[in-house]
Amino acid sequence: MMLLLVSAVHGQETIYPAPAAKGTSYIKGGTVHVGNGQVLQNATIKITDGKIESVGTDISIPAGANVVDATGKQVYPGLILPGSQLGIQEIGGNAVRGSNDFQEMGEYNPSVRSIAAYNADSKITNTLRANGILLAETVPVGSLIAGTSSTVQLDAWNYEDAAYALDHGMHLYMPGLLPRTGRFAAFFGPQQGDPLKDGLEKIEGVKNFFREAKAYLANTGTKATNLKLEATKGLFTKKQKLFIHADEVKQMMLAIDFAKEFGFDVVIVGASESWQIADLLKQNNLSVILTQEHSLPTLDDDDVDQPYKTAAALQKAGVTFCLNDDDGQNRGRNLPFNAGTAVTYGLTKEEALTAITLSAAKILGIADRTGSIEAGKDANIVISTGDILDMRTSIVTNAWIQGRVINLSSKHTQLFERYKYKYNIK
Repeated sequence: MMLLLVSAVHGQETIYPAPAAKGTSYIKGGTVHVGNGQVLQNATIKITDGKIESVGTDISIPAGANVVDATGKQVYPGLILPGSQLGIQEIGGNAVRGSNDFQEMGEYNPSVRSIAAYNADSKITNTLRANGILLAETVPVGSLIAGTSSTVQLDAWNYEDAAYALDHGMHLYMPGLLPRTGRFAAFFGPQQGDPLKDGLEKIEGVKNFFREAKAYLANTGTKATNLKLEATKGLFTKKQKLFIHADEVKQMMLAIDFAKEFGFDVVIVGASESWQIADLLKQNNLSVILTQEHSLPTLDDDDVDQPYKTAAALQKAGVTFCLNDDDGQNRGRNLPFNAGTAVTYGLTKEEALTAITLSAAKILGIADRTGSIEAGKDANIVISTGDILDMRTSIVTNAWIQGRVINLSSKHTQLFERYKYKYNIK
């Protein structure tokens, strides 16, 4: 009976969000990976009221202070997962449709807000925190204009508490412009019609929509309110970015065209062929979210390991990019290990860390608050016993979100303990 009571006490439903951080605390003795490429040995972080007050090797700690000893451990900024359906899709695919709220009917839904559907009680959230992921972007899905995304912090009672950056991005899903070949044709069957012609017609329709929106917003006189056109205002005022989901070179060239014609701040999501036009992306100041490294290449004649090498190609060209993990089985938790793969294929460890911390924060527009361990930023911090990019040695022992001490239990850890008990494993 006592064992059952202990199990009930530690159920995920009783893992409460931590209260607001107050007072001063210290993290001392660890190797601090700042997130901007800098590494500080045997450093101390001073946290006051949830903010990083200072970080360095010469910070004195008063007697009786609240101190976490990180000696021999690695200290990192909280990792950031971009481009996810966290909180709006609980079970991948349509296996349990009642748990999915990530897509609306129709092709033009700029007024749809993913944050309004966000479920802060998702069972997936705690599994991400255990791997050091403390913030995530929750993104709607669609066939053309899907709506707006928001960034959430992963320790909240509800979507209002979770909101870290509201409605910062509009999402456009480019139609395919190439006929299905190889494995895609074998799986989905032959494609009907002319995909290039059909795709270009749809893209021209999107451009006309934005042209209409621009004219509508320029009309300051009395006018009937159009919610869909009103929803695009942030794109024209640069308060929002346009996230264009595109993998093919032709699609990305059209994304550049969007940036030039409308002056939008454009981010390309997916970008599996971006290595072919990396210099052009840099010239046009477009950022990239590489959706999934652990996958096959887009085209049959690409190198089989091209997805692993693309990050290094973008780094060499000077493109601002971040990494993602959108595998339907992993649900984002393998983000740091995707970055570890990028290290094997050309990035340094600190460059790979930046790609899942500071660069992700820059692309999502939150770099003034998070993404690195620097004075003035939120204390979003993770401590690991080993290299957080290495699945063999990474064991996250402590985490803070906005200075709040986070419970790292999850459904995974509960089942681990349950079956250790069942089989009497010490």
